Amino acid sequence: MTATDLPKIISVDDHLVEPAHLFERWLPQKFQYGAPRVERRMVSLDTDLFGFEEDENGMPSDVWVFGKSIYVPRRAVVVLDGVDTSAEMRDKEPVTFDEMDPACYDPKARLAAMDAQGVEASIGFPSFPRFCGQAFSEETENDRDLGVALIQAYNDWQVEEWAGDSGGRLVPAPVVPLWDAHLAAAEVRRNAARGVHAVAFSEIVGHLGYPSIHDGNWDPFFAACEETETVVCMHIGSSSLLMTLPPEAPLLLLPVLQFANSYASMADFVFSGVLDRFPDLKLAYSEGQAGWIPYAMERMDHAYAHHTWALGDEKLKEKPSTYVRRNMWGCIFADKHAIANAEHIGVDNLMFEVDFPHSDGPFPHTRSHLVDQFAGVDPAITYRIVRGNAIRLYQLPFDQHLDADGRPLDQM
Repeated sequence: MTATDLPKIISVDDHLVEPAHLFERWLPQKFQYGAPRVERRMVSLDTDLFGFEEDENGMPSDVWVFGKSIYVPRRAVVVLDGVDTSAEMRDKEPVTFDEMDPACYDPKARLAAMDAQGVEASIGFPSFPRFCGQAFSEETENDRDLGVALIQAYNDWQVEEWAGDSGGRLVPAPVVPLWDAHLAAAEVRRNAARGVHAVAFSEIVGHLGYPSIHDGNWDPFFAACEETETVVCMHIGSSSLLMTLPPEAPLLLLPVLQFANSYASMADFVFSGVLDRFPDLKLAYSEGQAGWIPYAMERMDHAYAHHTWALGDEKLKEKPSTYVRRNMWGCIFADKHAIANAEHIGVDNLMFEVDFPHSDGPFPHTRSHLVDQFAGVDPAITYRIVRGNAIRLYQLPFDQHLDADGRPLDQM
């Protein structure tokens, strides 16, 4: 198999680096008093993955400042302009916009980078407000009108400026107010009306201090997503909490164990009753990989059969594994185990991602990485995982002349 034998990628998880002009251009004038802004600061980093302090002897960084929230872009989450920044070359050092590859923040440059990597379309998750935009909700607790205005401005930038001229290749993942499920539902409908079928949400929203998915708290939001066929996209770490590490363990354990967040979220949705009330709700687990899903389904089925008492009075209408195959999609970029077990997980339940511009993903060797991942795999299965499943799930304007296996319809 060579790169030319593979279909173009629909990447269901990449990241936007928000440009400095975002809120100046998209936030109404009357709310400019609360606009997040970019400032050049000198910072030094501590041993924590995200820790830093201002230091006149430190390194320059273009940081996003928003209330008490300060986001420092680092080499681990961007690629540098004109530099082949492979994973081993990236570390925690802060960076400025001048050092970044424009593909991080400029849509035309992003499309060019995608062309070079064999990527046709890309779903973009936030950076500075964090993966489900939780900073907008946290920093506007005393000014909810500002919070709504910021969220709408952010989504307008995604839909109109970032994705607007891309011909459907740059796919928005709007954020929603997390303090009010009805407002969240209204924002889903607002974006769906302009053709957006994805929304960024927290994998475990209760960890953020807002109501959990239990007791119907989020039903208005889920109803809007089901009604508009909007996929609930939950990026790893969107609960602002990863698994607690053992004492003195290296930080490497964070990426090793991060799938645990997706597993916890999956089980929470399965046993919450949400998927009985909303049987057509679609959930995508971004950057969680999927090789663990066969065991997760087996374990949930076993636990439900032997520990039904622990669920309480409300029983499920289906086996736990039924909800996984019916309502959930795993997103992978380095997971041969998931590919080998695609039939068990569900061939239609896996999608591919590049994670650009993060160091964990395969960029800038995306095509050769794809060749290695799918060596010996049936071309029909490869097509579904790399491309076809995402096109159908997100209703993207590609391959309308092909069937589910990527074969021309006129040959049927």
